[in-house]
Amino acid sequence: MKLKKLYSDPQGESHWSDIEVELDEQTFAPPAKAIEISKPEAVTQFMFLRLKKGWDEPIHPTPVAQKLICLSGSVRVTASDGDTRDIGPGDVWHMEDKHGKGHHTVVTSDEDFLSVIVQYE
Repeated sequence: MKLKKLYSDPQGESHWSDIEVELDEQTFAPPAKAIEISKPEAVTQFMFLRLKKGWDEPIHPTPVAQKLICLSGSVRVTASDGDTRDIGPGDVWHMEDKHGKGHHTVVTSDEDFLSVIVQYE
């Protein structure tokens, strides 16, 4: 499994990297069969997010470390270094660019962008 990570370097420039999420086989919900699952991560909040069709926001850093899980629609996110990623259904975007120049997000689908946000701070 992979996720897209957006982070800031010490100079405040944001960059993308692709992260492999390690899944280990284990019995998670006995008596069900073993499944492949990642290590748990502690979170502070969980919420739903909608960006309306045509949404085009100004460049900004993320307010807190968080993950976005796309449910429907799509966005194009541009890091301050110019690198882009398209986020669509099933994609996970890990945001850590809490300082510096930030990123730009625009809805690219002909429908609203719906997602789940999981915050770590």
